[in-house]
Order: sequence, then structure tokens, then C-alpha cells
Amino acid sequence: MATSELIEALQALAHERKIDEFYLIERLEASLARSYQHILDLEYDARVTIDRQTGRIYVYELVPVGEPDEETGEYSEFEERDVTPDDVSRIAAQNAKGVIAAIVREAGRQSIYEEFSDRVGDLVTGTVLQGTPDFTIIKIREGVEAELPHYDVRRYPNERNERPNSEHYRHNQRLKTLIIEVRDPNGDSPRARGDQARPPIVVSRTHPDLIRRLFEIEVPEIYDGMVEIKSIAREPGARSKVAVASREDNLDPVGACVGPKGSRVRMVVEELRNERVDVIQWSDDPAVYVANALSPAKVSHVSIDEDNHYATVVVPDDQLSLAIGKEGQNARLAARLTGWHIDIKSASFAGEPLSGDNMLIDDSPEEEEGSLQCAYVSEDGTRCRNHARPNSRYCGIHAAQENQ
Repeated sequence: MATSELIEALQALAHERKIDEFYLIERLEASLARSYQHILDLEYDARVTIDRQTGRIYVYELVPVGEPDEETGEYSEFEERDVTPDDVSRIAAQNAKGVIAAIVREAGRQSIYEEFSDRVGDLVTGTVLQGTPDFTIIKIREGVEAELPHYDVRRYPNERNERPNSEHYRHNQRLKTLIIEVRDPNGDSPRARGDQARPPIVVSRTHPDLIRRLFEIEVPEIYDGMVEIKSIAREPGARSKVAVASREDNLDPVGACVGPKGSRVRMVVEELRNERVDVIQWSDDPAVYVANALSPAKVSHVSIDEDNHYATVVVPDDQLSLAIGKEGQNARLAARLTGWHIDIKSASFAGEPLSGDNMLIDDSPEEEEGSLQCAYVSEDGTRCRNHARPNSRYCGIHAAQENQ
């Protein structure tokens, strides 16, 4: 490539990619200086200049003159010795390819960062391009790709797993994902493995806010602000709980999110690949909120310890397994949703609760007088679960209460 052709090509590329022409030439000069120092086996550093008008290339060896600094041992003055080789243009063209590719790549990443850095938390729809054992590449639009990482975090503790274990993707499949990070190419944050070869946008299918954005699409009341999502607890791919509240007195927030015959929540469930989604009503009363969070189990009684942020829940015997859920999932999600530590007990184990503050009582009929359960009730409102003695209302331990 002739020198004039090289400068014309650089100018055209700078205009096309919207890169500063002088920055492009300076990067090429620095690259050529390193190359010529090695090729010409120079004793001292090299400097390369490219004439901005003609494109001619000059190579100089920087020979130090005078005495070095006493403290640093470095020279402050240099003499430029012209060592320009005859085939300077050929070597320059070879270096230009690599420099241009690197600059274009950096410029593209910087452009994507400037466009998407303010969109962290947004929902985007993309198409699956390719998958690897560690991540899936998703095309957001022409020239913009995102990474959905699903690394084995046991092997790579500094990486992420943003894919539900139950999900697997095929080529050209359309996915809705949540932007959780846009890597800054000029940032000081630690680099990811193979950062230069990976897309700068990181998306997630496990983040709780993915459910929030999906409901905003399907439920106009949430988008308009009449219904507010207060809290989300999620075990990706399995089950989620969403607490909602209404800002309008006559609007049912749960009904608005579920939709006619469950149509709205069904669309969210389908996008989440049949992940179960429970919509419950938020309440500023902790006892009511905890009871709602344990839905679909029916709760008999909730006792709140505000000092320790502890909630003791009593449920009918036939509701105990439903309240706890498979492998404790329902109770675990309810605790995350409410922020309360929840202890669940069956009615037969805890004793039948009496009415009082921070309690929820079911509408089951009162125990008949001839019941075999001891009638003793402790100070905290918990009834003794022992059987009463024959012809007595109390068990042997509390028989002394008979005559009081």
C-alpha cells in the first residue's frame, strides 16, 4: 500500500467509524515505533511520525545525549537519528491492520457503553446466536450483542450464573432478558475472563426485577402506577412470590395482576418457562402480611415479636405441609418476601391459639365442652396440647387449675 493510499484509508475509516483521525494516526505511530524497534534491533527507543498530508513515514532512533539524572538515572535529552528503512510502507500496512482492528473494537465497545450504561435494569428482547458451556450470546439488534452467563460458580467463583437451571436455549430462540451490567472498556473494575472477546452487555434471566418488568408489560395498572409491586422473592425456574398493593381504594391489586381467568399472570409464567408465580396482597400489618405470604396455605394464628423480627405462625394440621412447601420452599420464599423470620407450627403441636394482638383466627367452630384437650392457656396465649384427665377440663400437670 502506498503511503498516500494508507493515509486516505485511515481518513475514510475514521469518518466511517466516527473515530478521531489524529487519535487513529497517533495509535498507529506508537504501534509502528514498537515494531521497528524490534525489527531494526535498535539499541534505544524508536519514534515514528506520519506526515498528515502526504502520508510519508519516518522512523527515528532516540539516542540519549548528555548525562542522566542522578536520582532517576534517566536521560532528559535525545538526539533523533533517522533509521527509516526502504520498505517502511509495507511494514506500516501490516501494523495498520492490527491497530485499526483494535481501535475499531474499542470504539464499538465504548459506543455500546455510552448507549446502554443508562439502561441497566431495562427489559430487552433478543435472539439467541450461539451457546457455549459457560455463556449464551444474545443478539439485541444489529451490531449489539449481550452475554447471558451461566458459569459453574464452584469452578469460577468470580463469574455469574444468570440462567435458571431448568432453561436451555436453541439457536434463533427469542428471549426477554434484564440488563444487569454494561462493562466500561475504560473502567478500573476487574476484568472478566476473556473480557475482550465477550460482549460488553451482561443480561440475566434469574434477577427478581425480570418479573417486575414482565408484570409492567402485562398489567397496565402497574405501568400506570395504580398498583405497586412492593416485594419479590424468587427461586429462578421453580417458584416466585410477588407482593402487590393498590394506591386506589376500590382496586384489587391481586385481581389486576392475575387478570381475567388468570390471563395476565399466565403470560408472565409462560415467559418464565412455567415458573410458578404466586401473587399476594401486601399489608402494613406484619401479621396479615406474613399470613398472606404463606398462601396458598391457610393460617390460623400469627404472633409477632417485633424486637427480634420473628413471626410464629400456627396452621391447621392439614395445612402444615402446604405452608412449609416442598423442601421448605414456600416458607423460605415467604420469609424472603416479608423480611421476617418465620417459625411454622401445627395446631396440635402448638396448642389452639386464643384471640389477641397480632393474631389471625380462622373461622372454625369452637371446641365443644366435652373435648379431650386440656383447657390450660399460657400467658402468651398458647393452649396446652395434652389430653384432659377423665371428668376434668385439665391434664395432670395443670389439674391444680380446676379449683381456681
